[in-house]
Amino acid sequence: MKTKILKALRESEGYVSGQELCNQLGVSRTAVWKVIKQLRESGYEIESVQNRGYRLREAADVLSRDEIQSLLNTRWIAGENALYCYSSIDSTNARAKELAEQGSPNGTLVVADTQTAGKGRRGRSWQTPPGTGIAMTLLLKPDINPNHASMLTLVAALAVCRAVSGQSGEQVLIKWPNDIVMNGRKICGILTEMNAQLDYISYVVIGIGINVHNQEFPDELKDMAGSILRESGKRIHRAALAADVMRYFEEYYDVFLETEDLSGLMADYDRLLVNRGREVSVLDPKEPFEGKAVGITKNGELIVDTWESRRLVSSGEVSVRGIYGYVQ
Repeated sequence: MKTKILKALRESEGYVSGQELCNQLGVSRTAVWKVIKQLRESGYEIESVQNRGYRLREAADVLSRDEIQSLLNTRWIAGENALYCYSSIDSTNARAKELAEQGSPNGTLVVADTQTAGKGRRGRSWQTPPGTGIAMTLLLKPDINPNHASMLTLVAALAVCRAVSGQSGEQVLIKWPNDIVMNGRKICGILTEMNAQLDYISYVVIGIGINVHNQEFPDELKDMAGSILRESGKRIHRAALAADVMRYFEEYYDVFLETEDLSGLMADYDRLLVNRGREVSVLDPKEPFEGKAVGITKNGELIVDTWESRRLVSSGEVSVRGIYGYVQ
């Protein structure tokens, strides 16, 4: 009932009468009043005026199930019984894997306010202190070639970039393949993990960690990490941002599934690619090299022109001159 009342308050341009809510939900005025009281206790500013009803003045910045569901505009992501919200968790990716093994459906979403043992690429730590960011993981069960699953990281990056830009009004770029950058600082990381056999995928989990309100970072990260608040000066409603990311992911995912590659998304990705047209250093395990990034292929590889040839990078660390302190 909380979700429906929140949605009704959000969609109204003015006041919503208590009787109207009673009629919509088939409950008594007392039941509506009790939910309004609970919402106020959770931090929502809800104005009530006699003979006019209720009006939502300010929503609480919480990552609760009711709050996110009242904002979601998706077709299949986080559907009924497919949204799990936690005040604190060790890892949203780990929880999503557990849910996958238990039979949770395609589109299940795990969201946490606090993440204590999250991981980034190459086993790096990614923690989310209370009230500062978004830690969420989307569970997918795609009927695609397992060799194509890594491209889902790039699909997610497009969705995050569009959502953050839309909410903040600031330019947001992608550092290939999985970092979201604002003012040259990393505000988001994406980690995709897969459970598969030789010819089919059991499930894929896409973990997304966004620094929203963070003001401080550990010494080893302070020169490269940022947050939406620190870089833009704007305080973003986290649940609305999470809902937008999922809405845009559905849109881009549909395009990806048409061809099972990025041919329909390459232009959008290249337009947002901070690597493009810049000198990059590729830490290839076999032979590190430098060159100028040109864009991506339809398979998500980074195209790099060196002085002697054009090379395609499918994995490895890629530093961009002027980003994260790479100035050589």
